[in-house]
Amino acid sequence: QSFKLLGFLDVQSVPCARESVLYGSVGSLVVGLGHFLATSRVRRSCDFAVGGFICTMLGYWFYCRYNLAQHRIQQRMLKEGMRNKILFEGSSLDPERKQTGSERSDS
Repeated sequence: QSFKLLGFLDVQSVPCARESVLYGSVGSLVVGLGHFLATSRVRRSCDFAVGGFICTMLGYWFYCRYNLAQHRIQQRMLKEGMRNKILFEGSSLDPERKQTGSERSDS
């Protein structure tokens, strides 16, 4: 059983969706309650709570997706580096291999 927000966003399978909704809920509570305590206007505080939810949710969504993209890029670079290390280890193309005098004169 999966939970779909607004009928299309599957919160369990989409990366960052669950955290975004949770942080949006907390942001909504903080903004709405803060506005209510400051002004004592219920309807306007509810409007601010909805706006706080949207802003907090979208803000965390973009932050999380950006970090996820950076993490995937780093993983891809590390994977490629490991593959190259295994491929070139012990060969003349290995950058860590110290060249002797006879190998330098050949190349």
